[in-house]
Parts: sequence; structure tokens; C-alpha cells
Amino acid sequence: MDAALARAEQVAREDLVMFVNACFSCTGQREFYNDGRGQAVSIDFLHAYILGNYRRLYSRTLAAGINHFNQAQIILNLLATGAQTRPEDREEEGALIATALRKLPPQRAYRVLEVMRERRINNRRARAVTRQYLEGRRDLHFDALKYRSKLRAAVAHGHLKLAGELNPFLFQGWRKRVYTTPLLEQFRRAHYEQAALFELPFTIAEGFARKHHIAREVFLARIEPRLTAAERLRLQGAAARADTSLAIDLGRTPLTKLALYVLSLKGDTRRERRAELHAALEQAAARTARQAPVPLGRVAAVLDNSYSASGSTEKRRRPLGVALAAHYLLSALAREYRPFWVHPPEEPLFLLARGQTDLATPLLNALEWKPDLVVVVSDGYDNDPPNAVAEVTRIFRKKLDPARRTSIVHANPVFASELYAPRGIGDSVPTVGVRDAEDLPTVLGFARFAEGASPLSELENYLAARVRRMLGREPHPEQPVESLDDEEAA
Repeated sequence: MDAALARAEQVAREDLVMFVNACFSCTGQREFYNDGRGQAVSIDFLHAYILGNYRRLYSRTLAAGINHFNQAQIILNLLATGAQTRPEDREEEGALIATALRKLPPQRAYRVLEVMRERRINNRRARAVTRQYLEGRRDLHFDALKYRSKLRAAVAHGHLKLAGELNPFLFQGWRKRVYTTPLLEQFRRAHYEQAALFELPFTIAEGFARKHHIAREVFLARIEPRLTAAERLRLQGAAARADTSLAIDLGRTPLTKLALYVLSLKGDTRRERRAELHAALEQAAARTARQAPVPLGRVAAVLDNSYSASGSTEKRRRPLGVALAAHYLLSALAREYRPFWVHPPEEPLFLLARGQTDLATPLLNALEWKPDLVVVVSDGYDNDPPNAVAEVTRIFRKKLDPARRTSIVHANPVFASELYAPRGIGDSVPTVGVRDAEDLPTVLGFARFAEGASPLSELENYLAARVRRMLGREPHPEQPVESLDDEEAA
């Protein structure tokens, strides 16, 4: 009986580790080796399986630091199946749902509310969560413009009554009245006056610019003061094509977003701005290190810049961007640090994704340096020669370092849909999923569960502690990493 119980606990721990890893890395989008359909099918199956078998731990995964895509999925699934919540878990589960929804970027949170209507989730708790979320928004007038259809769907579905002129604006037609609320009146006037559209959020003004036949370069130049930092990053290519420029505050851009921006620049531009970009990446890494302090000793990083790191059309250069951001972050966290690239660049700023993936050679070089910790950042597709890194790690663990003086962790930013998990690099190395380099402090702490040495009870205690910190029931040792959402200019 004891053996059967131990086996059941092992299965539960493996299931949960697989799920949390998937929730760090999977976004349901196309990857270099997998299409979006396969990603969606795999992650939906994992959500259904864990929800049905481990509901309490499923809800507590909201506090584990997983990506926004999977937080939204968990919130929807919990709300849709509220009748299955055990009475003793109801208060905690409700608090987790409300807190997680509030912390999502607004476009994702409003999409959750919209999907609730599409899936006909309209129980008492769902309505209460919607009402509480809208009451906590700092500027619903801004939301009524930027997320108009989603807000209207949420209000109609929850049978809510908004204060002031919001209900007439959403449901009675904007043409029927003159508004005393300045932002709503600007929206009404923008249908007739070109000047009024430049006082609106970018995503709303863009449609009016097309209606009024305003040249793209003129529109971008005049709307620039209204752009958020995230919009400025997204519009760099469009601005270049329109022969204009948009200023970016590199000092406020999060580390991985900044790395992706650097990689989007042409080689000549990177060389011209080398000192500026290098300093900005170092400062972003230092901010992240202060907000999520994980002091490390002697650290080696094996960083994959093979061709598959170029990502996909939906996640362009993301694996490469995570590797570049991890390089700067680990340098900021470590007492001593040394990078080992698959294809060593002239400088990290001049990275390109190219060639086959040989993880074994840089890993051997890293181990020869005798670090305390080796972090491998790769999609796990080791093909030059195939699976050589798995044999290297097996022999290293068995023959050269059985006492585990050197820790090895594989951080993988790519979800392999056929495995229901990020692809590993051998049984001797724990693999943890990441979305951004900023996830590294969290996943390094989670790696001990992926390694298989920790019992289920320790994983349960870990998630329970994360829940207490998320809900403010005990001091949080880390501050959340700065994020940029699309409402900064509100």
C-alpha cells in the first residue's frame, strides 16, 4: 500500500511539474518546429487534465509566475466550473481569480471577460469577478474607447450599470448626444474633425486617420505624444517605412522586450548605437536583478543562437531575444559569469540566428571552467550531432560529478506540443519553461521540482507559499518585474 501511495504521489508531482513548465513557455502560438494548432490542442488538454485531477493545485498555479496566456486560461476554466470547487477552497480560489485578473495586462483581462460571454459563463461568481474588476479600473472612460466592444460585452453579460455617461456611450450610440466627459466627446468629434483624433489613444486614432485619409508619416509624427512605450516598440518598423522616427525610452523598457528591440535593428544601426544599447541592456538587467534578487556564485551560460532561435512568424526572434536577455541578467546576478554561445558572436549585441545546434561543445567548455551553476538557454533541439548533449550530461553526472558540485539547469523558451512540455536535453538535467528572461529567478527556484528529487509535499508547500505572497498574506521578498501595458498613456 505504501508503494502504491508513493507511486501516486510521484505521478501527481510529475503531472504538476509538466503543467507548470508548460504554463511558463506555451502561448498557443506557432513555434519554429510546431504549428499553432498543435500548441493549442496540447495546452488545452493539459489544462483539462490538471483541472479535473488536481483542482486546488491548478488554481494555485496562478501564483507560480506563469505567463499571461495560461493565467487567462486558468481563470476561465475555474469560473466555468465553480460548482466543482470544494467549500474549503472557495474563498482562496475566488481571491486568486480576482487578483490574477487584476494583474493581467488590460487587453488580456478584457479578453477574458469577452470569452466569458462567448462561453456563456454567467454564474454568480463570474458576475462578481467582472464587477470587481471594472470597479478597480482607474479610467473606465479610456477603457470604453480602447476596449469598447470587450467592455460592452462584459457589461451586457454581467447585467451591470456603469456610472455617468458610459452606458449611453456603449449602448445607445455615440451620435445621439454631446458628451460632457472630455474623452468621450473627443471620440464623437473625431468622426468629423481631424484635429480631434490626435487626442485619442493610438489604436482608436489609427482608424480615424484612415477614414480622414491622413498620410501615415503625418499621423505618426502628430500622434507620437500619445504613444505608450509598448506601442513605440511595435511601431519601429512602420515608422522606418514611413521615413519618420519614434523616440523610445530605453531606460523603462523591460529586459526581454529591449533585447528583442535590439535584435530587430539592422547590423549597421546596432554598431552605430553600440554603447547606448549595451548600457540600456545592462541597466535593464540591473533593474530586474534588484526586483527579483537571486544572488548567484560562479555561473556559466550556454546560449543557443542556432537558426531555430529565429523563432516563427508569430514569435519572431523570441528564443534569440531570451538568450540575449538571459546573458545580461545572469551577468548582473552572478558573482562571476562567463557565456558560451553555440555560435560565438563578435559581440552579443551583434547576434544572429544561424547554423546547426551543437550544445555539447559549449557545455563541455562551460563545465571545464568549473562553475557552481550552468544555465542552458535553448529550445532543446540538439542536432549537431543529434542528442550529443544528453550523453555529455549523463557521463558528467555519473562519472565526473556524482556529488553534484555543479548544478545544471536547462531553461527552454519553446513549448514542444508533441511532448506536452518544453523539450529537454537529457534525463540528467532538469528542464524548466520560460517566456521571458525575467522568469529566470523564478524558474531557477522551481528547477528542483523538475529534477525529480523533491516530494509532492514540498511542491505543494511551494505553491501554497506563492499563494500567500500573491494574496498579501505574508511579506513578498521580491518586487514584480516592471511591465509595460498598453494603457500607460491613459
